[in-house]
Amino acid sequence: MVRTPWALVLALLLLLPSATTAPAPAAASESSEAASELYAEIGLEGHMAEAVFAKGYASVAHHGVKAHMLAIADMSQPSTAKRLYLIDLDKKQLVMRTWVAHGQGSGELMCSSFSNREGSHATSKGLYRVGAEITSPKHGAALMLHGLDRGVNCQAESREVIMHGADYVSADFIAQHGRLGRSWGCPAVSRTDMPRMIALLADGGYLYVHGR
Repeated sequence: MVRTPWALVLALLLLLPSATTAPAPAAASESSEAASELYAEIGLEGHMAEAVFAKGYASVAHHGVKAHMLAIADMSQPSTAKRLYLIDLDKKQLVMRTWVAHGQGSGELMCSSFSNREGSHATSKGLYRVGAEITSPKHGAALMLHGLDRGVNCQAESREVIMHGADYVSADFIAQHGRLGRSWGCPAVSRTDMPRMIALLADGGYLYVHGR
């Protein structure tokens, strides 16, 4: 029996294409191109930075979920900006743009830090699946949020991070304080906007929280 030298075997293996790593750059490129095309089709220029939309779109693709309605909270903007965008990916429309608060543990005017830790009162980045409408004893009608990114927002349920309405999310509060009020980590919206959030996002919508 003729034995093939191990050095020759290793040399031949190195020449073979990698089945596990080769498709990744192509897939990433396709996702980036699709995001860019969708950004233009929806007409988001002048409303939202393309890089922010691309990251939200890439996160949805990474998790392999089918998002019909995607909310993106761009926490790189100050809380005085209408930094929450609701996008209908099927109809390719920007449905709504409004205010959203960040957590007390994340900063004042700017959301400058993030945490997944219990008791941090901070905002957590990443992708969330929006669950059922619930009634919060403190906030009234609200939406469950299920964090999908391990180590980033996976403690959302145990921290009781939900989307809810709040009096401190309003033009009047901004006029008085120079910023929105802050939550304990929840992406709080105005009480006026909350019914529409429920109608658009409950049981099947997705929320992507972007931050630097």
